[in-house]
Amino acid sequence: MEDIQFKLSDFKETGIKEFNWHDYNNSQTKEKLFFFRLLDELCSCIEPEKEGSVGRRPASFAHQIFCMCLKTYLGMSSRRLISDLEVSKQAGYIDVCPCFNSVLNYFNNSSLKSVLKYLIELSALPLAQLERKFAVDSTGFSLHQYEPWIQAREHHKTHRKYKKAHIIYGVLSNIAVSCSVTEGNKADSPQFQNLLKRAANNFIVDEITADKAYSSRENLRYASELGSVAYIPFKDNATGNSKGCMVWKRMYEYFKKHNEEFLRHYHLRSNAETGFWMIKQKFGEFVKSKNEVSQENEVLCKVLCHNICCLIQEIFLQKIEVNFLDVQKLFVAQQ
Repeated sequence: MEDIQFKLSDFKETGIKEFNWHDYNNSQTKEKLFFFRLLDELCSCIEPEKEGSVGRRPASFAHQIFCMCLKTYLGMSSRRLISDLEVSKQAGYIDVCPCFNSVLNYFNNSSLKSVLKYLIELSALPLAQLERKFAVDSTGFSLHQYEPWIQAREHHKTHRKYKKAHIIYGVLSNIAVSCSVTEGNKADSPQFQNLLKRAANNFIVDEITADKAYSSRENLRYASELGSVAYIPFKDNATGNSKGCMVWKRMYEYFKKHNEEFLRHYHLRSNAETGFWMIKQKFGEFVKSKNEVSQENEVLCKVLCHNICCLIQEIFLQKIEVNFLDVQKLFVAQQ
């Protein structure tokens, strides 16, 4: 009961309105219409790539990512996707309807990795007015439809069969504000600082919560330097010896002497689990692509589609306005 009261108080502190089922229902029934429009607006923010001097001009990055994300969102094979791409062409979202094999080739474009990460961060920015507390975690996506990650994560030898997504979520909307994709056997803790740095570039990070896998003096010190309080529980063999990191000693004492209060903050980390559940339930927990580049791009597309869906929900629930051109100017100014 105390955890529930704590979360409700968080909503009151940030001025978020009580949950409205009518608005939520509208957000779900109209999601597909809004998804097309927001995806198109996001893709219009991509800088045009330089044209080659010879040969046929390839499809633009904006065109490729629109097709990739639409395939991810609809969950269709590339062949069955063509009808929806034809509808998109008639609606003016794309200029040309590609061949189904071309859509698969788009996923294998290594140049799109950085563009997709950029769009993920850009798509989260409209919620900067709401999000102040964040949670970080990782999850695996199976490469060949083996057992789900939740069953395999305790068996380290099998992790090579997975791609791992490391994500920082806003705890109110579950939007992904920073993301990286690695091999399944990569450790979580080394990803913390880069993810937090990217999040802090665009958001005010009052709190960041993570599980014991991220517990280290370096991570606590880095969060403190960015003006954030990191609520990361200590491992059983940890001591309060600062070793030059005073924030480690202070948080250790807080963890031991005020454990119940510490855990009230820490349990916001469950929102990261919720974010992963939302992605996997909607866009699948398996990666269908066959090679490394396309597998990574497919995972990033899942995260980007998740962000667009979160935005649509908040457009209805919180009445926020989304203008990616204005947001892009703010994004560039903050980098």
